[in-house]
Formats: sequence, structure tokens, C-alpha cells
Amino acid sequence: MTSGTVLVGTGWEIHREPDDAFVKGIEGSAAHMVSRLSFMTRNHHLIRDFVVRELPRLGGPVSPLAIAEGTGLGLPEVSAGLLDLASHLFFLVRNEGSEVAWAFPVTAAATPHRLTFSTGEKIFGA
Repeated sequence: MTSGTVLVGTGWEIHREPDDAFVKGIEGSAAHMVSRLSFMTRNHHLIRDFVVRELPRLGGPVSPLAIAEGTGLGLPEVSAGLLDLASHLFFLVRNEGSEVAWAFPVTAAATPHRLTFSTGEKIFGA
């Protein structure tokens, strides 16, 4: 059952539309996300979580060696985890030097989205 409308922006205009399509679109999204994350092991989560924390702190890309040192994983495990995470596209992107430059929701690359955290750290939003 839908309950009303959603606001939709087109160019500079915002208008109301029935929320039927929106509600239908989000039905099952939780199950889809669980399925999408099912490949992730403890090491995948350690690597990704570390990079998301460190990108704003460093203000730039994070090297595989820094990830290994910060997570306590060996460099071979980090390298394998980075390859696997990158192959799933959504989780992180590496630069030409194999450093992680983008880990949703943050990126070292300049974007129109600037984030400032309560710690004072600043980074761009992905």
C-alpha cells in the first residue's frame, strides 16, 4: 500500500509524483544488499573499513602497505582482498599506483561533494 507522493527534481523544478514507483523500487532492497555483500569475508570488511576511516585522515590515497600495517593483515592478504573488492566495483577504486583512492562514501579525487567530519577531517564525497 502506498501512502502518497514523492518529490522529484527535474532540472531546477521539483514536482510531486505518486510514490508507487518509488515504493516498488525499494521493495526487496535489503535482501538485494545482503546478497550483494555475501562475498565479503572478515578480511574484506577489515580492508574496506580501514580505508574508509583513513582516506579522510590522510586526505589522500591509502597504500596497500599502510592497509597491511593498519589492519594487521599480511601484504598478500591485502593485495588479494583489494583485487577482489575492486572486481566488485562498488567497494573501492585504486589509482595507477595501486593505492586506494576511492572507497564509498569517500574519495581522494576532487568532486563537487565536500565533506567535513566532526573531527575536522575533510575529504570529498564519492
